[in-house]
Amino acid sequence: MGRPENNVDQTVPARAKLAEYLRERRRAAGLTYSQMSEVQGGRLSKATFERAASGSTVPSWDTVEQFIAVTLTEKDVFGPEVFLTRGHELWVRARRATRAPYYVRKAPDPTLLSDTAGFLRALRHQHVWAGYPTPGEMELTAGPGALPKTTTRRIIAGDALPVDPQQALAFLRACYVRGETELELWLAAAVRALRDDPSRSKSLSKWVKAHQEMARQAQEKEIASVTPLREQEEQRAA
Repeated sequence: MGRPENNVDQTVPARAKLAEYLRERRRAAGLTYSQMSEVQGGRLSKATFERAASGSTVPSWDTVEQFIAVTLTEKDVFGPEVFLTRGHELWVRARRATRAPYYVRKAPDPTLLSDTAGFLRALRHQHVWAGYPTPGEMELTAGPGALPKTTTRRIIAGDALPVDPQQALAFLRACYVRGETELELWLAAAVRALRDDPSRSKSLSKWVKAHQEMARQAQEKEIASVTPLREQEEQRAA
């Protein structure tokens, strides 16, 4: 029998919760850290898995993702998406707790924005709320050419706004704003802000068009989610 595992480091509660969740996954799978590394073909070492579940540091998302993937079993009837979603939520909270400045206490509300300075500040706060993803991580998330690291650094530093709605959407998605409804609110805020900025009036039509398209997508998704529920209610009534 191996030596008992050290207690989770409780110094940062959000970081500890992530570690405890990972340990729960390992116990459910009945694997040792060495076996987890073997199952993976050695891509991540035993020490990497141990450190991820120690609570003393926030591992990379790739490590968390691999940790969860390796510990999935046939008993996990809900499928990997449920466990990955929960893991990602805890990971973002841990990054936020260890990286975000004290003054960012909640996610920015795009409905309160009315000018370009406020819009840029909100983008920066969303980046903080997302746990400070690096420009490299964001470029990888956005895909080839969508969000260059140099541009991302300028937005994060507060030196420049996204050049067009596609770049703004890429930045927001890389900061884990993914739903059409949320993205529609951000684009609406951009239209309000840019409308009152004479220097950007020439590009306003692109933002308006992008907002209208996102609003359409949000509405279609809402209808798609509501329709099955309505049909079920009608069937029960019949």
